[in-house]
Amino acid sequence: MIKVILAGNYPEQTYEKLRKLLPEQKFELEEVNEQSQFDAVTDAEIIILRIFKAPKEVFERNPKLKMILRWGAGFDSVDIEEAGKRGIPVTNTPGANANAVSELTVMLMLALGRKLQCHMESLKNGIWSKNTFLNQSYCLNQKRVGIIGGGNIGRQVAAKVQAFGASVQYYDAVRLPQEMEEQWKMTYLPLDELLQTSDIVTLHVPLVDETRHMIGEEQIKKMKEGAILINTARGGLVDDVALEKAVRTGMLSGAGLDVVEREPLSAQDELLHNPNIIVTPHIGGGTADLGDIIIPMLVNDILRLSEGEEPEHIVNKKYFR
Repeated sequence: MIKVILAGNYPEQTYEKLRKLLPEQKFELEEVNEQSQFDAVTDAEIIILRIFKAPKEVFERNPKLKMILRWGAGFDSVDIEEAGKRGIPVTNTPGANANAVSELTVMLMLALGRKLQCHMESLKNGIWSKNTFLNQSYCLNQKRVGIIGGGNIGRQVAAKVQAFGASVQYYDAVRLPQEMEEQWKMTYLPLDELLQTSDIVTLHVPLVDETRHMIGEEQIKKMKEGAILINTARGGLVDDVALEKAVRTGMLSGAGLDVVEREPLSAQDELLHNPNIIVTPHIGGGTADLGDIIIPMLVNDILRLSEGEEPEHIVNKKYFR
């Protein structure tokens, strides 16, 4: 029997769906919902991970560990280098949450453009703000959206904002093939030029050493006055302190953040006290129906490993010895 730990908080029926797809005669499946329970696990052979982190200590506590599977595209919560050194593959589910995250991204653009939170605050204070923010409100139509990251989520954002009449330009460290740029109607620009010419900038790249604070004070200064910044990718890509200052001083007209550096935020955090900044609690890939896409991907990688084959979605091959 192979011991599989489902660690974290998941949509309803996730355990039951996994149990149905993983043969009972071959896999033992255990749910772990609390951090203290996860910290007490010592016999895991396969871990499915959401919310919880997997530093070096997790590998040390679980000497039989054979694989970690991340629920979602991000894998910065796992020490992938340590896993690779131990010959343990770490997998993710690329593209599975692209629609969910891209929908939230566009929702934040629309809400900020139409000053949704500003109107809500005004109405709560007894102010009928019909014309208060008229000269600060904008449509997505005819705006230039700059996408940093041309992966699955970035391309889904491109398609959705184009449906609203926006044009798309993008930057990626690895440029897309020309046919893909034409298919998605995405124009490549160097990062500085993208920042200087975009009405809205949105990030869709992983958090690695090279991308940490890729949008800091200097990059924000290069952005168009009154532009909007969206981060639904990873906290740490943006210098949140510099961003809050830029919105507070009017350099930027707004920011939409599903991820922040200081997660979870305290109720007193400055990011939560500016109506031109909308913060959501890392919900981009969290929908009840997401499991219908992710669970088959997880099961496929688990079955492949158990049959001596290489899982499809390994992210740490370069660290294998």
